[in-house]
Amino acid sequence: MKNIAFYIASRYLLSKKGSTAVTFITWLAVGAMTVAVTAMFVIISVFSGLEDLNKDLISNLHADLTIKSSSGKTIKNLSKIDEILKKDKEISSFSKVIEEKIYISYNGKGDIAYLRGVDSAYTKVNPIDKDVFYGSYPSFEYSNEVLMENSLNNRLSIPVASSSNYATLFMPKPGTGIINKEEDIYNKKDILVTGIFPGKDQLDNYIISPIELTEELLSLPKNSAYQIVIKLKNPDNTDAVKQKLLSSLGKNIEIKTKEEENAAFWKMINTEKLFIYLIFALVIFITTFNLAGAIIILQLDKKEQAKSLISLGFPLSHLRRIYFYTGGLIVVLGIISGLILGTALCYFQLYTEFFKANETLPFPVRIVGKNYFTVAITASLFGFIISWVFSKISKEYITKN
Repeated sequence: MKNIAFYIASRYLLSKKGSTAVTFITWLAVGAMTVAVTAMFVIISVFSGLEDLNKDLISNLHADLTIKSSSGKTIKNLSKIDEILKKDKEISSFSKVIEEKIYISYNGKGDIAYLRGVDSAYTKVNPIDKDVFYGSYPSFEYSNEVLMENSLNNRLSIPVASSSNYATLFMPKPGTGIINKEEDIYNKKDILVTGIFPGKDQLDNYIISPIELTEELLSLPKNSAYQIVIKLKNPDNTDAVKQKLLSSLGKNIEIKTKEEENAAFWKMINTEKLFIYLIFALVIFITTFNLAGAIIILQLDKKEQAKSLISLGFPLSHLRRIYFYTGGLIVVLGIISGLILGTALCYFQLYTEFFKANETLPFPVRIVGKNYFTVAITASLFGFIISWVFSKISKEYITKN
């Protein structure tokens, strides 16, 4: 008796005989569920791809861990911190950084830029030298050799690796008092651009220089740093290493992970992803009303058969199960076919890059197991609830003339 309800439901769904209207409405419900599931899976997979793309974009902006001073810009007791970091076996490499806004001028043109002074170990933490597409990374033999972001260089038209063409950096001097001459206003330094790198929207208007240049412009003592950026051997241990360093480095130090440094950015991404999920969950919910229509049409079309089954002693609960199982089969078919179609579209995009966000950037896609789970659970939840609600047919409705 337990399998009879499912057998009848499967016959209603798969049998070629019967009412054309019932068959049309049933398969229309399957098709609608397929389209909704496909759309949700594809969009969520695109957002998963965008997460990876954004991680790549900010990989040159933040390290696994960043140490800063909690009191003032300059890190105190730098030599002690160096010793602690060198002894930590979890740390692959670390680099000192000083970053400030500066004014750059060349041939009558000027712009505001960010000057990031780094030491020679910086490329072990952040392999930005691999992104240089014209010229070369500074040799660090001279303090005035710099690497410049592409859009900034285009605006100023500074020649690359030209020994006769120098741009000038201006850094305002802090302090008070009467200004008697130009040197009282700012420090300045001529620079030679050795290479160009793409900013990727995250490093726009940046100039990468030896840390000695920033020390000179800011009138800082040697071996100064605003930040220490750290690359870990195993990034999965970031939180554990952070807590260990906090306990060993003492007061006046704050340590942030890559996610904490970019908290606002990731909050925006996660909020967008949540709203997209809610929108497509609503689409699936609306789609399930096709399922409700299919169950109601089935009840009307098979009313005489239902009356005969009740007359023969078929329990009303089992009759309700027939309609519930029919709705459930529609949902399952829609989910399976939607996930298969969505997967096919994602692989099509991965291999052909047919759909593009702009002229050069194809929509990124990443297929992960949790996306299958999320879409299947969402569609199943709405589908089975609708099936259960509309399967609650009363005995009076069947037996009345």
